Amino acid sequence: MNYEILWAFSLATATLAIFPGPDNIYVLTQSIVHGKKYGLATTAGLISGCLVHTTLLAFGVSAIISLNPLLFYSIKIFGALYLFYLAYRVLRAPAGLDLEMTQTPRKSLMQLYKQGFIMNVLNPKVTIFFLAFFPGFLFSDFMNTTLQFYVLGILFMVISFAIFGLIALLAGSISGYLQSHRGAPVFLKWLQVLVFTGIGLYLLLSYK
Repeated sequence: MNYEILWAFSLATATLAIFPGPDNIYVLTQSIVHGKKYGLATTAGLISGCLVHTTLLAFGVSAIISLNPLLFYSIKIFGALYLFYLAYRVLRAPAGLDLEMTQTPRKSLMQLYKQGFIMNVLNPKVTIFFLAFFPGFLFSDFMNTTLQFYVLGILFMVISFAIFGLIALLAGSISGYLQSHRGAPVFLKWLQVLVFTGIGLYLLLSYK
């Protein structure tokens, strides 16, 4: 088992979870408008949906690996190209953050949990991202591939929940900081470009 790969995966996951995006901005606004527990309920729903994507990835890609290793390497190349595309999209996007909170009607905790879960499960971009991100971080030559994908998926969920949960708990401070430090979104934008590009290069250069 290669623990260095797991550490690299954990670091990449944590870095990506911090970047402003639709999910964590939604958690942030729910927490600011309705309170911390509503942000945590939203977080729980979003992260729970990742289990569905992990299952699809684990069984689908594992079957591909067992039948055709060449096709698996083709998936890795696709993953690298997709990450380069994400880096390009971030590069072209404006650096500002939209924290508009006028359209956030109050819902119950269970409604927010269900909404977060459905938002995640029905988002095909999440499936594509998992397909691009996970295969390059298989960490063992002996452990079952399906199990490895589940380990990565659970690790992704735990780390993302911790960071999204922290965003919910510190929503007021985070919002105030981003609004008072205009250079923060620009810094996060370029850091995101570097991370997407770096992971893409890792996938291209790794032999596993």
